[in-house]
Amino acid sequence: MIKLLKSLGKKEWILALISLILIAGQVWLELKMPDYMSEITVLVQTEGSQMSEILENGVYMIACALGSLVSAVIVGYFISNISAIFSMNVRKKLFNKVENLAMNEVKAFSTSSLITRTTNDITQIQMLIAMGLQLMIKAPITAIWAITKILNKSWQWSALTGVGVAVLLGVIVTLMVIIMPKFKIVQKLIDKINGVTRENLTGIRVVRAFNAEKYQEDKFENVNTKLTNQQLFNQKAFAMLSPVMYLVMYFLTLGIYFIGAYLIKDALMVDKLALFGDMVVFSSYAMQVIMSFLMLAMIFMMLPRAQVSANRINEVLDTEITIKDGKINQDVTNERGTVEFKNVSFKYPDADEYLLKNISFKANKGETVAFIGSTGSGKSSLINLIPRFYDVTDGKVLVDGVNVKDYKQEFLHNKLGYVPQKAVIFNDTINNNIAYGENGKDKITEEKIKKAIEVAQAKEFVEKMEEQYNTHMAQGGTNVSGGQKQRLSIARAIARDPEIYIFDDSFSALDYKTDSILRKELKKYTKDATTLIVAQRIGTIMNADKILVLDNGECVGQGTHKELLKNCEVYKQIALSQLSKEELEDAE
Repeated sequence: MIKLLKSLGKKEWILALISLILIAGQVWLELKMPDYMSEITVLVQTEGSQMSEILENGVYMIACALGSLVSAVIVGYFISNISAIFSMNVRKKLFNKVENLAMNEVKAFSTSSLITRTTNDITQIQMLIAMGLQLMIKAPITAIWAITKILNKSWQWSALTGVGVAVLLGVIVTLMVIIMPKFKIVQKLIDKINGVTRENLTGIRVVRAFNAEKYQEDKFENVNTKLTNQQLFNQKAFAMLSPVMYLVMYFLTLGIYFIGAYLIKDALMVDKLALFGDMVVFSSYAMQVIMSFLMLAMIFMMLPRAQVSANRINEVLDTEITIKDGKINQDVTNERGTVEFKNVSFKYPDADEYLLKNISFKANKGETVAFIGSTGSGKSSLINLIPRFYDVTDGKVLVDGVNVKDYKQEFLHNKLGYVPQKAVIFNDTINNNIAYGENGKDKITEEKIKKAIEVAQAKEFVEKMEEQYNTHMAQGGTNVSGGQKQRLSIARAIARDPEIYIFDDSFSALDYKTDSILRKELKKYTKDATTLIVAQRIGTIMNADKILVLDNGECVGQGTHKELLKNCEVYKQIALSQLSKEELEDAE
């Protein structure tokens, strides 16, 4: 928690300091009122007292109450400001951290958990600051100040108050020990319920197509019931605190008056009035002490969950980023558009076996290099090593003759035009989806956007839309078809004019005719750029300058389409599974 408070700026700390001073003033005013009450009590009981003296003390009491009210309003405003800014800063910090995490680190936390940490967990801490900070400052000041005022009144009353405080502390500590571990379970269950909901919404078409609504409802009900039961247990445990608090308060008041009655009965007539006044004042101060611990109890109800949330946020913020920036942010060689793998082997961080083994090849400027192989052969993993979504385990990946680990990631990514396996469309207009991000060069103009859409064979369907290039796309592109999403995703890469294009099975949703036309137009437009293509279709890659055939993570063939048909059995089998011998002979 303390680590997160460092995200507050100087202005917020000044506001916190002012709030501390105002709260101290507020406590002083509240503790001053029983003194005036005691004066009024004595004046009422004393013969010859003037009404003006009683009214004067009454006015002082009202002034103290109003001063306390004004102070409380100002403190509430300042603390709300502090909590809102804290929440904003931590959420920004957490979001930026997630942006820099490697893919395996994101998977380790899970998407649903990261969403919960960015929303619910931060809200828990914000609530603690907004409500708890006032109580956290006020309660100890009130308790200590009130105790100093009652210590010299009567040791019997002080001892009784001490017993009441001890009972309260015992109950609070017991509840903390029981409930603190349960809040960790609550936050994990919120992660799960978030995950189940997200999975259901993402796969809603499949759920409906397979009549699996009941299955999904049961799945949700299971997690929801666990969360509800856990929350009920926590709330029931905390519910015990309220009756205990009131029992202590009422029994303490009763005890003070019971002891006071005996003290007054045994005192001399001169001391009876003073003892009566002390008893009234003491009961007021004792209630202030108990109320202070009641406020602390409220904090203890909020603190365990907020502490769990803070630990979960710190867990992300403290995660060491494995893929670190290099230092090179400019071209240092004469090479442009080259990609070279030198004896590259790769395995995922938690895996025992290598996914890629000893891969070597070089793609020169203007060349098209393709990768093909069976499912799970490592094609996409190989491509993902270039933009450093993962780092190689052994060997080197060079771009323009420089190890990708030596580049600043921003500079490296500006050299690349990446089209992922699953087309990603953002909740924005078509224009903004195509001109997405910065390429460190010229601004992507409207003309360039239109040209990119034309090359990607998306012009026809885009211009048929009501608002054409300003048409709003739903998140995930759910308002267009799979092939249209892929073409828009390809247009986004084209609009950047990168040195190197990476297509990770990005033509799979296109029909053969569109695929063929798109590749021809793409070849003309990107004649000076290097193109790397992962594909399942032989037709997509058969005209590539170089084809790498992967099988179980190993490169079992490298060459042109014709060469591989003669020399690589794996490639030949893939080709024959898609095309007839006659079609292959015609292609040759």
